[in-house]
Amino acid sequence: MAATLAHGVGDNHLIQHSAGSGKTNTISWTAHQLASLHGADNKPVFNTIVVISDRRNLDKQLQDSIYQIEHKTGVVAKIDEDKHASDLAKELNAGTKIIITTLQKFSFLMGQVKDLSARNFAVIVDEAHSSQGGRSAGNVRSVLGGAMGNKALNEAQILDAAESEDAKIPEPQSMEDLIIAEAKSRGRQPNISFYAFTATPKHKTLEMFGVTGLDGKPQPFHLYSMRQAIEERFILDVLKHYTTYKTYYELSKAIEEDPEVDEKKAKRAIARFMSLHPHNIAQKVEIIVEHYRRFTSQKINGEAKAMVVTRSRLHVVRYKQTFDAYIKEKGYTDIKALVAFSGTVVDPDVADLSYTEPGMNGISERELPQVFNTPEYQLLLVAEKYQTGFDQPLLHTMFVDKRLADLQAVQTLSRLNRTTAGKEDTFILDFANEIDEIQEAFKPYYEQAVIDQPTDPNQLYTLDNKLRKAPILRPLEIDEFAAVFFKPQAQQSKRDHGQLNKWIDPAVARFNQVYTHPQDPSAITEEGEEFKSTLQTYIRLYAFLSQVIDWQDVELEKLYAYGRYLLTKLPYRSGSGMMVIEDEVELTAYRNEKTFEGSAALNVGETKPVYGPSEVGTRSNEDKKAPLSAIIEIINERFGTDWTEEDRLLFEQITGDMVQDDKLVEQARVNSKEQFRQVFTNEVMLAFIRRQGRNEKIVSEFMSNEEVRTLVINALLDDVYGRVQAHI
Repeated sequence: MAATLAHGVGDNHLIQHSAGSGKTNTISWTAHQLASLHGADNKPVFNTIVVISDRRNLDKQLQDSIYQIEHKTGVVAKIDEDKHASDLAKELNAGTKIIITTLQKFSFLMGQVKDLSARNFAVIVDEAHSSQGGRSAGNVRSVLGGAMGNKALNEAQILDAAESEDAKIPEPQSMEDLIIAEAKSRGRQPNISFYAFTATPKHKTLEMFGVTGLDGKPQPFHLYSMRQAIEERFILDVLKHYTTYKTYYELSKAIEEDPEVDEKKAKRAIARFMSLHPHNIAQKVEIIVEHYRRFTSQKINGEAKAMVVTRSRLHVVRYKQTFDAYIKEKGYTDIKALVAFSGTVVDPDVADLSYTEPGMNGISERELPQVFNTPEYQLLLVAEKYQTGFDQPLLHTMFVDKRLADLQAVQTLSRLNRTTAGKEDTFILDFANEIDEIQEAFKPYYEQAVIDQPTDPNQLYTLDNKLRKAPILRPLEIDEFAAVFFKPQAQQSKRDHGQLNKWIDPAVARFNQVYTHPQDPSAITEEGEEFKSTLQTYIRLYAFLSQVIDWQDVELEKLYAYGRYLLTKLPYRSGSGMMVIEDEVELTAYRNEKTFEGSAALNVGETKPVYGPSEVGTRSNEDKKAPLSAIIEIINERFGTDWTEEDRLLFEQITGDMVQDDKLVEQARVNSKEQFRQVFTNEVMLAFIRRQGRNEKIVSEFMSNEEVRTLVINALLDDVYGRVQAHI
């Protein structure tokens, strides 16, 4: 409040507030105090306080908390899933003091709100890490900044309206002025102050809402860290009691033939086959049920509950079926389970059988949290549901059978951290993750989150250049598209929809001709997938940077508008490529082995930065090993060799020589990776022969073992080709 009074309207404030330690109450009191904040002139600083949740189903706990503080009729309005965007527009136009809504509803307000630029808004964002980096977030600034309603074209006719973007376009202006106005409407607005709350700020969240620290990097305006919350006993440390299991199994070929198969598809098919194998699920269900009955059931005065996190909706169905069969066989009556998943699941083994969450539970989706809170149910089996925002203090134990990484790991496991009377600890039993991977995921958020380095805006120009070099885009078509897209409202007509398609469709046709297989148009080539990935990266990066930087580049804005429409019309990779191997292999040996048991709690200072977008997408928070180091580990493990990190220098010397070879580099630049492989393989063979006297052991194994040779060539190809492409 003091900072707002001192600096006025228009500033951003990022509050890194640990989950489970009263964040909802803090948000509620912030909304209440901002609503009653008066300046030196004794006038209200803000006309309206807008509280935004990123969840489509508005957080009921947040609603109730704000209602408890402010009781006056007409002061607080909630626009939940039962209401429409028109209801939000009505409350904004009426100047209601506090409005609670979801982010998505701002995307449906075209033409429904009047010019709001003369009013001041405080926008409180709950869980800002997942909601404020893309196009929907830009709509909030456009609406409250006064730009919405003047935008020309009804994009909902062509794009999903939840992804649309609208801007203020005053008349008369040149086309260049109109395009710049569109870009500026998504940036910082002088009549809007943001108060962004999150326990796990991403790189883009820090850049968008953070304040500049002494090191020149953005940091939270206020910090209540996970470490501090644990020390002050507001939350529990979920890493303190952690056990990991590893599944070992052996498969054999169940058919006489020995068909050649795609290696990547085969590996995915085997992993899926094993994860859904009845014996695998039965063994894990036995561990889960028996652990719950022997240990978890004694916790929290006998009221403790558990969550089972599975990797897919089909896994949830199979787990529930196996669970019910197991407790029936054992005669257990003291443990019951509910399932949580979205939509309908069709069992591929029994095509006429389908399952839904209400059908399996016998209750509606809305009733599940309340029913699970009763003593009748002890386990909740989930797939991509209730892993964020679910507040159940009686959750004590989590069984994890799904790969978790980075932010998802922190959010999922933090479901256990709530405190309640009699709850002294938590427990996690993990079938799918290594303990060091989980610790790495928590490190960026244990204390104050920091970024590695600011996002380089020049990445956009690199991506722009790469896209325009591909044989898909045409400058004339982009310009003609922009002439229609950015037209003022008074000049629009019903024909505009067709005109936009007229300038998009030729690019789609070229993509289909260049990047799909003639025999199978649904199969996209590797180069086609790369083009789509680059376009998607450009769109996401521009959507984010346009909210942080005051862009004046008309060409970037035009490509952003054109690319969004183009991406919706490009073909998707066919799902028919999934390999099914159930009849070809059989399980011959199986065991679960405990690999870790103890505390994985972090220590003070055990932190690492959150990483931002790179030129080819988003860097992982994981500190990935260099490909050449990884290949040495793989070869040593698989073939019993004893190559060392010092031996890796031989690989680095070879790749170093190759990226200095102008002829080879040019071949890598102008060819796909697979085309380049034909030249590259011969060059690698010659390079190893030339170095035979320096490291006879590696060269001998490389030349004599075809499988070793293939692994090494693939690793070196990735390294050399990646280096060349990174400098194009």
